[in-house]
Amino acid sequence: MNNNKSFTKKILILFAISFIQINLFSENISFSANSMKGTVGNNSDTTELIGDAFVLTETMEISANSIKMSGKDFRYIEAQGSVKGKNLQSKMEFSCDKLKYDRETKIAELKDNVSLTDTQNDVSAKAQMIEYNQDSEIAIMQIDVELKQKDNTCTGAYAIYRKTDKMLELSGNAQIKQKSDTFRAQEISLNMDTQEISLDGRVKGSITDERKTEDTVVEEENSSTEAKTEKATENKTSETSVSSSEEKNTDTTTKTEEDKKTEETSSASKDKTKSEDKSKKSKNKSKSTTEIVDNTKSSN
Repeated sequence: MNNNKSFTKKILILFAISFIQINLFSENISFSANSMKGTVGNNSDTTELIGDAFVLTETMEISANSIKMSGKDFRYIEAQGSVKGKNLQSKMEFSCDKLKYDRETKIAELKDNVSLTDTQNDVSAKAQMIEYNQDSEIAIMQIDVELKQKDNTCTGAYAIYRKTDKMLELSGNAQIKQKSDTFRAQEISLNMDTQEISLDGRVKGSITDERKTEDTVVEEENSSTEAKTEKATENKTSETSVSSSEEKNTDTTTKTEEDKKTEETSSASKDKTKSEDKSKKSKNKSKSTTEIVDNTKSSN
């Protein structure tokens, strides 16, 4: 009889499971896996899901390589290996290597290579440790923190993200980059709604004057336009010079031909004059000869 009571108090279960649903804390919890083992007792129940483990509560969805549920009414949930999940109320999605979740306090502890995304506010965060309170909607981030929102990239050793207030508090080598602007301080607060930044302690920063950049761009464009105009003018001048040169060459050629014609005319004229002179001389000579003959005849 005692053996039967002891057997009913503590049971070892080892079997393949497809889907189970239990009502706990007036909350439905569903889980599935390739296999399951566990113990059931008066003070504590333990169930371990192995292989493609999945747990679904009314507010949380968790999947991992293995998940262990323990405590009275499975209050605690621990997950390991390729952990992924989301909070169905606050629309927060996460991934990590290890997770612990208290279903009573609604606090989740995420460890190792943690990624957290607030899909409502378009915020993504990375850290080695993140503790998220589901009721207050506050995430506390530690070690190698990086958070991105709109044009902001925020880094630091420690950060508190208040989802409801849309506020971020950074500390430990805190830095915020907004496009080409950089702000550094011991503590930085960012209002993600108004984009207002508050800096405290050893404040440093660098800001790029966008107007100056725009002026430089306009200046470069003007310089380029001027260079193009000068080049066009040079090309036009060159074309004019070539045209003038061609006209000059044409004029020179025409002039040369005219000079040649003039010279030929002049030479012909000279030759004609010489010929006329020769003819006159010949006539004069003939006349003289005739006169001499006549004189000779008269003398005889």
